Amino acid sequence: MKAIILFGHGARDSRWREPFDRLAELWREQQPKTPVELAFLEMMQPSLEEAVASLSAQGVNAITVVPVFFGQGGHLRNDFPALLEGCRGKFPDIALSATPAVGEDSAVLQAIVDFGASAL
Repeated sequence: MKAIILFGHGARDSRWREPFDRLAELWREQQPKTPVELAFLEMMQPSLEEAVASLSAQGVNAITVVPVFFGQGGHLRNDFPALLEGCRGKFPDIALSATPAVGEDSAVLQAIVDFGASAL
């Protein structure tokens, strides 16, 4: 079974995660056959390892991690690969892959342009 992890930075203010919770709920509504978990780099739970463990307990054997970041900054270039490799070591029976940051996708950028244009 395949699953997805939406991976964000995390913040001290708990309200920061509200859009992530909405995003995960939209996923569940639109893709009910594919489990989704949130995970955060720092300051919030669950961690990437905790999210992988949760999905593993559900019988998932392939996980795609989607970094919900605007671009590939230092966290995605340095911290994230180390976390992903750590999870691969702890969960060798799960195929773990990752996409580029969502903000690098042209459809996401176009959605932001459309949002801005609709605000005019």
